[in-house]
Amino acid sequence: MSLRTRTRATTAALATAATAALTLSAAAPVSASTAAGATTAGTAAAATVPWSASHDTASAAGDRWLANGKLVLDGTLTNTGTGCYSVWTRFVNDFVVLPSTKHAEICGAGSVDFTATKSYTYTVTGTLRVCRGTTNTTDCGQGVSITHWPIG
Repeated sequence: MSLRTRTRATTAALATAATAALTLSAAAPVSASTAAGATTAGTAAAATVPWSASHDTASAAGDRWLANGKLVLDGTLTNTGTGCYSVWTRFVNDFVVLPSTKHAEICGAGSVDFTATKSYTYTVTGTLRVCRGTTNTTDCGQGVSITHWPIG
């Protein structure tokens, strides 16, 4: 997708969100914070996008959204086996590949919740992976995009 197409799509999405926020705030004031980041009365909740990834006996799933210029990932890493697994992200910012970052790890059966944030602009792309072990990203499942935004 070209930068011009992304810019048009982003502009359209922002216009739609602004209209929805005005409609929501006129209908009824928001009195409590939501999981998607609304914190003040009259502010619409940010749109969340579900994500999921897996590798062998481990899986991770959750939601992502934008809040105050940051990408927010909220999820749970679950393992049904005996090995150790971890969740990693890797971002590319304007053609500069950044190092992978670990956000959660688990050894043995169970689950662990995590939340991660990353500064976000339209030139940032990111991938999330579930990997075997807790020290590197040499044995991982397929990466999932965490910066692709549905339109509509």
